[in-house]
Amino acid sequence: MKKLRDYEIGIAKLSNKKHAYEFEMDDSFFALFEQEIILGGKLLAKVELDKNESLLTLHFDIKGHVRLTCDRSLEEFDQPVDVEETLRIKYGPENMELDEDLWQITPETQTLNIAQHLYDYIGLSLPMKKLHPRFVEEQDEEDEQDILIYSSKNSGVSDGDDDSDDDEDIDPRWDALKNLN
Repeated sequence: MKKLRDYEIGIAKLSNKKHAYEFEMDDSFFALFEQEIILGGKLLAKVELDKNESLLTLHFDIKGHVRLTCDRSLEEFDQPVDVEETLRIKYGPENMELDEDLWQITPETQTLNIAQHLYDYIGLSLPMKKLHPRFVEEQDEEDEQDILIYSSKNSGVSDGDDDSDDDEDIDPRWDALKNLN
């Protein structure tokens, strides 16, 4: 069984250049996190770390599939995953997240654990509505039929009020906007 330590990168002894790493993620990886969305999967993460004196740049390329539960039929299915993300880490007085793709660590930090980053990138790549592939075409057809068309012009339906003299009371500044078609 994999442990979080399997996803650590020792950054203290690295020279200032590019380094390449590969991490395999399977069912035991997703068991490390308290969640019920991703049931398992098989993915390969290629991580390129570019180190210099003041900044670490990690480029993640994650490919594979995860096993999800369909929201409609409750059947399990494999969802393909293809993610490319970049994380920048700078040195500072304390460990903290500065932005979603910018972190700060202390210069004394010896190792960098990227397990949570891998899990987050995978989770964010998943669709909000998890549908089995056999329902995807059906869902696309429903989406096309539910198109809402909005028109600000009077559709000819009268509710008893006659608004035809509203055009005469329009502010002249708005008249100029009518010509912007």
